Amino acid sequence: MEDDELAQIRVKRMAELRGATSGSTGGSGALPTGLVPGKAPGGGENDAEKLAQMEEIRRSMLVQLLDNGARERLSRISIVKPEKARAVEDLLIRMAQSGQLKGKINENMLIDLLEQLNEQQAAKVESKIKIARRTHDSDDDEDLLAGL
Repeated sequence: MEDDELAQIRVKRMAELRGATSGSTGGSGALPTGLVPGKAPGGGENDAEKLAQMEEIRRSMLVQLLDNGARERLSRISIVKPEKARAVEDLLIRMAQSGQLKGKINENMLIDLLEQLNEQQAAKVESKIKIARRTHDSDDDEDLLAGL
């Protein structure tokens, strides 16, 4: 029971932090003014502390959402493709906040989620491919040869 209550408190706190971040930037969801990754913010340590707190909350939420096998697989993915691992983490947190997750995610469930994401991305890539073929009966070649 205490774990469920703690998870709810963390989810609410994460939502508050996201609301405060998006509220200060006009709802764009970007970092607050003065926060640029890799650079020291103009406000000093306060902004860095907020970012560190948000990352700690994020990690603790993921610990509660994923079992050991799923966490290990996600950490291996983050070594190879950090942006993909971050996207999966974001998706899992959003799903938890919206109440779509009922229990801990095991490794098989994480694999299924990854496969779904790969299929969605493959469908986007396939829709962008356009093949233009030339016909063999083109008169353009004859015109070029006649000019020689």
